[in-house]
Amino acid sequence: MNVPVEHTIETTDGVTVTAWDFAGPDSAGPDSAAPDSAGEGPPIVFCHATGFHSRVWDPIIEIVSKHHRCISVDLRGHGNSHLPGGVEMQWFDIARDLLAAVDHLNLGDGLFGVGHSLGGGTIFQAEHQRPGTFAKAWLFEPIAIPSTFFAAGHRSELSESALRRREVFDSRDAVYERYMSRPPFGACEPATIRRYVDYGFADQDDGTVILKCRGKVEAETFDSTPNSGTFEMLPEILNLHAVIVGSADGQVPAVTAPQIADALPNGTFVYDENATHFGPLEATAKSAAAILDTFAS
Repeated sequence: MNVPVEHTIETTDGVTVTAWDFAGPDSAGPDSAAPDSAGEGPPIVFCHATGFHSRVWDPIIEIVSKHHRCISVDLRGHGNSHLPGGVEMQWFDIARDLLAAVDHLNLGDGLFGVGHSLGGGTIFQAEHQRPGTFAKAWLFEPIAIPSTFFAAGHRSELSESALRRREVFDSRDAVYERYMSRPPFGACEPATIRRYVDYGFADQDDGTVILKCRGKVEAETFDSTPNSGTFEMLPEILNLHAVIVGSADGQVPAVTAPQIADALPNGTFVYDENATHFGPLEATAKSAAAILDTFAS
């Protein structure tokens, strides 16, 4: 796998997002045509779930980048991206950030997209804002929930949990040991959680480490879901051919996954009976093979 080039990209309202370009230094850069390093179709843009960051895709990208140029994006408030105080976590703006990264890297149109949870919803939003940006997508339980699902003033258990999340630890090793000892991370591949910890925490002056995506930002992202309108825009996403993967855990993203595929003009549903909502983190080789198969057809 090529060592990724890190790009810091200004978007709106003082927000900067980070894009990691795995094409290598010879083909990276906003002023170059940046051809696909392996010559097998358009670049693939990877978008992560709420509370994570783009480098959790590294084990999958290590496989996929042998065939495609890969770019992963830290969405606003996550990873190395920066969210100024007072700026909200609205899905429309998160998608604008993604489009800013696409433009900065001169990726063009007709891209391939890979998204998990929030990342999948962001790809929908970006394609709706600028049709033709994405031609194909492999999306694991993308968040696109009918607005009628939510009660007025809805605040989910996920939001409450995010606000209670422990943010400071003695070291990254202490974080890793804690996370791998309990669900849901305990069922994920160690290399993926190691990436999550190594790139998801920042060093502090006293030697401790602190979570980069703070609980407040994660909660705001969950709270903005009812107003995102993502599900309602699906019938208008005419050109995107998307494979929607749903797990067997019975939670809301799993239940809505087949509904999303049905609502899309060009959607296909795939059921993964061995996965939970954390499927891409649980089985990286299987996910990489499914991604390559999706984009080969």
